[in-house]
Amino acid sequence: MPIIKSSAELRNNYNQIATQCHEYQEPIFITKNGKGDLVVMSIENYERMQAKIELYELLQKGMDDVKSGRTKPFDKVMEGLKEKWGLK
Repeated sequence: MPIIKSSAELRNNYNQIATQCHEYQEPIFITKNGKGDLVVMSIENYERMQAKIELYELLQKGMDDVKSGRTKPFDKVMEGLKEKWGLK
């Protein structure tokens, strides 16, 4: 269940709302005149969300490569890495 607060609550109870963001690791939805306006979350939660988005983008890029046939056999990749690192 989302946490919803008014902009007046944010203005008047910033410390309490900030504490909630850190304790529950959930975003808080801020309304203005009864309509959704902002989302507030801890920096930690924001960074975690950004990392997930970046990972999903990389996974999608990999899936697109597979779908398009832009792949190499595993043993060929390993050979190339061993040569690059001087392990051969």
